[in-house]
Amino acid sequence: MNSKSRSWIKHAVVLIVALAGLSFSLAAAAEDGKIEVLWLGQAAMRIKTVSGKVIVIDPWLINNPRTPQQYKDLDALGKVDLILVTHGHGDHFADAPALAIKNKAPVYMPAGLQASVIALGILPAELAPRMNKSGTVMPLGPGIKITMVRAEHSSELAWKNPATGKEEQHVGGEPAGYIIELENGFKIYHMGDTGLFGDMKLIAEYYKPDLIMIPVGGNFVMNPQDAAFATREWLKPRFAIPIHYGTNPLMKGTAEEFVQAMGTSPTKIFPMKPGDKIEF
Repeated sequence: MNSKSRSWIKHAVVLIVALAGLSFSLAAAAEDGKIEVLWLGQAAMRIKTVSGKVIVIDPWLINNPRTPQQYKDLDALGKVDLILVTHGHGDHFADAPALAIKNKAPVYMPAGLQASVIALGILPAELAPRMNKSGTVMPLGPGIKITMVRAEHSSELAWKNPATGKEEQHVGGEPAGYIIELENGFKIYHMGDTGLFGDMKLIAEYYKPDLIMIPVGGNFVMNPQDAAFATREWLKPRFAIPIHYGTNPLMKGTAEEFVQAMGTSPTKIFPMKPGDKIEF
C-alpha cells in the first residue's frame, strides 16, 4: 500500500468517526430536549416531544373562533408526525383529514369513526389505522406510547355528501381520551370531551399522568367545579391545562373558575390563552 492510499484511509476513518460523533451528539441533544405544548383553542393541542416529534390532537383550527389567525393556515403547525382524534364532532375532527393528507401522518381515532372515515372515502386506510380503547400503539417508535382510554360523551360524524350536497350523520364510534407517554416517561392525559365518570380514578391510579388536558366549559362537558373535583380527588396530576371553553355562549365555564374551584390543591394549573406555549 502506497502513502497516498494510507493517507486516504486515514482521512476516511477520521471522517467516519467525526460523523458518528456528530450523530451521537445530535441524538443526545434530542434526548435532552424539552416537551413543548401549544394550545390552539377548544381541544386542539400540538405537542412537540423530547426528540422533536410532533403530535396534534383534535385539530379544529380553520373555523375555530379562538384559534390564532396564523394557525388557521395548517402549514403553520410545521411537519406533523401523528394526529389523534378523540371523537367525531366537527370541533375535534374537522381539520384532521386535510392535516393528515398534507403531512402523510396517520390519524388514530375511535374504531367506529375510523370505519366511517374509510367507508366514506374521507381518508385512505393507510392514514386511518385501526385502534380501540385500552389499545396501545407506538407509531413513532418504541419511545412514544399512545393508549386510548374511556371518555363520557357522544360521537357522531357530520359529513356533506358530495353527490347530493346534503349533510348526513354517520357512526362516530364511542368517544375516547388518550394517554401519551413520551420518550422520557412523562405522561400526558388528553381527556377529550367528557363528563365525570368513576373510572377517571382507575386511569389515574394505573397510568399516573403527569399532565392532564381537561375540559371545563360546561354544557357539553364538565363545568369548572366538576373538573376541579376530578382533578383534585381522582386524577391528582402534577400539572393541568383547562381546555374546551369560550368558543360558544353555551360553554360558560372559564379557566379562572377552574383555578378558583381547585383551591389549595398542589396541582400546578396553566390557564393558557390560545396560541400560548409551555415547556416541561
